Amino acid sequence: VSAMVAKLAKICTLRISPQTLNFILSDKVAGGGVSMWCELEQENFFSEFQMEGVSAENNAIYLELTSENLSRALKTAQNARALKVKLTNKHFPCLTVSIELLSVSSSSRIVTHDIPVKVIPRKLWKDLQEPTVPNSDVSIYLPVLKTMKSIVEKMRNLSSHLIIEANLSGDLNLKIETELVCVTTHFKDLGNPPLASEDASQDRDPEQMAEVRIDIRKLLQFLAGQQVNPTRAVCNIVSNKLVHFDLLHEDVSLQYFIPAFS
Repeated sequence: VSAMVAKLAKICTLRISPQTLNFILSDKVAGGGVSMWCELEQENFFSEFQMEGVSAENNAIYLELTSENLSRALKTAQNARALKVKLTNKHFPCLTVSIELLSVSSSSRIVTHDIPVKVIPRKLWKDLQEPTVPNSDVSIYLPVLKTMKSIVEKMRNLSSHLIIEANLSGDLNLKIETELVCVTTHFKDLGNPPLASEDASQDRDPEQMAEVRIDIRKLLQFLAGQQVNPTRAVCNIVSNKLVHFDLLHEDVSLQYFIPAFS
């Protein structure tokens, strides 16, 4: 999860609450408005979990950190016997990752990483809430993300923008249009999530395409972050406004929003 987050956001917010951990990117302006909300339930990851938030009614901790630092620290824990993450103060606030590794002589050694973090004050929390998902015009299952990535990588050589269009008949097209060339890749019979087909305006023609034009680099960044094909991957399109990717990997859900290119 941390490796995926590091590919999607250079700096992110880690929200710790009694039940869940969230990795949040709320890049209103600088990132062209890309935002991310990744959620994991702590009980699926930790055998012991203790946290105390600001107060009983605001029982959460928000930390800003460099994603790559966390990912690098956790990489050393792949064959660990135990892993402990705690918030410490070492002249400045840190997320301290202690990893108990088995050595050849079967005695264990502890490796500690101190990751500097910034504690986010409560008055800024309101900008870091779960994004509201607007009603989409079309919702469709995504093709295999690896295939999609290799297509988009080739398209990037031709254009900096890409049009994603889809309909309620399971068709998804990736399109680039420049003065010299027009290239479209068609995916058929992908299927539409059952809810979406009913929610979308009842009178919408199933063949009618909803489209959004986005920055191709932002789509590639999202696809590069997906190392394993998710259990479920849905693309929601709000015509000419936004594309919302909703992914589920076993114990982790990821929502990623890319705004239309104005």
